Order: sequence, then C-alpha cells, then structure tokens
Amino acid sequence: MDNQALKALFDQQSAVYDKQWSGMAPIRDALYLLLDSVFTGLPENARILCVGVGTGVEIAHLAQRFPDWQFTGVDPSGAMLDVCRQRAAEGGFLGRCRFHEGYLDTLTDESAYDGATCFLVSQFLLDPQVRIDFFHEIARRLVPGGILANADLASDTASPAYEALLRHWMTLMASAQVPPQMLERARAAYASDVAILPAPQVAGLIESAGFEAPVQFFQAGLMHGWFCPRKAEIARS
Repeated sequence: MDNQALKALFDQQSAVYDKQWSGMAPIRDALYLLLDSVFTGLPENARILCVGVGTGVEIAHLAQRFPDWQFTGVDPSGAMLDVCRQRAAEGGFLGRCRFHEGYLDTLTDESAYDGATCFLVSQFLLDPQVRIDFFHEIARRLVPGGILANADLASDTASPAYEALLRHWMTLMASAQVPPQMLERARAAYASDVAILPAPQVAGLIESAGFEAPVQFFQAGLMHGWFCPRKAEIARS
C-alpha cells in the first residue's frame, strides 16, 4: 500500500477508529503501563516526538503521567490529527502539543527530542532499507541517549508459531468486538501490506539506524515492543 493509499485509509477511519479498536484497549494499556517505566528517567521538561500519532491516545496518556512534558505529534492523516487535537483540547494539554501533518521526513523542526514513540507504524514499510531510513529519521531528531519506544507486529511468518499466533490474534480481535470488515482487512493487510518480520530482525533494523541494541520490553500476541537509546554518534543518512 503506497503512502497516499495509507493516508486515505486512515482519513476514512478517523471518526470511528478509536471505537472500532476499543476492545483491544487492554493490550494498549499494558504497553503504556510499561512505557511509563521506560521513560521515567527522562527530564522533567522532556520533549517527546510521537511518530504516527493517529488519534493521540499515547500523548493523552503521557501528558497525564508527566505534566511538564511537551509533545510533537506527526501523522500524514489530517483527519486523525483533528481527532488528536480535540482529545488534547478536552484533556487540557493542547498548549503542550504541536502537530505536523505529513510524513516524518517532512518535519522541518530541528529541535532535539528527549524521547520518541512509534507504535505500529514502521511495519507498513515493506522495504528494509526504507525502514532503516525511517528509524534513522527518528534517531537524528533525538538527543544522544534519547529513548525510542517502538512497537510493531513481528513473527517468523515461515514458522508454525506464526500460524498459531495469527489464529489466536484473530480470535482475540473478534472477541474484542472488532468489526468483521476490519478483521478481514487486517488479515489481507498482513499478507501483503505489512512487513511482519522476526523480532530479532526488526531489532536489527532499528539498531542499524543509529540506536543501541533494542531491548524487548513487551509482547502481546503478534505485537512486540522495544526500547533503545540513541547512540552518541550516528551516521549521516
């Protein structure tokens, strides 16, 4: 799926996205619970880059947990960012947020960030080198030692374990009342539009982009999460 098609898909889903996936919230909340400990050592006035921020649920969580942090949300979907802005306004933290409609490589802000989140985003980049370049774009925007928290679907799709996990993942989503059309769309996407790679391979792509060796801190079904600091020196892209 190319960038324009992906943007159009999320524009279309923006108004109902949170409701459609509300049944999966316990997994998201578990990820965020662990995210708090990953980010606890960041400065009290940390600046956080949220890549592929969508409707802004992660910003809302972090803004409540860390009341002096500032956030920049990046997303190609203007409709998703509209929902994100509304959430920030209702939550009382709009003044601590900036929003950029577009892909990460179009973000001209040269400020250095203390941390970054990137949840279920890089998996849509099918070319490994493009995925490395994407993580490098995050790395060069972080201060040395700045922390990236990343989550993606990951598995060895050639293994029996993948078939078992996929079956249970679909069962989980169905039991969480994810609409049938979304389930079919997800299953089709996993086969052609999502780069589901073995977890060590995903970690290797991140590391090669300018990060220390990623540490896996989360797994729920197919979803894996890693954290890693940016290296002191990174190669120019």
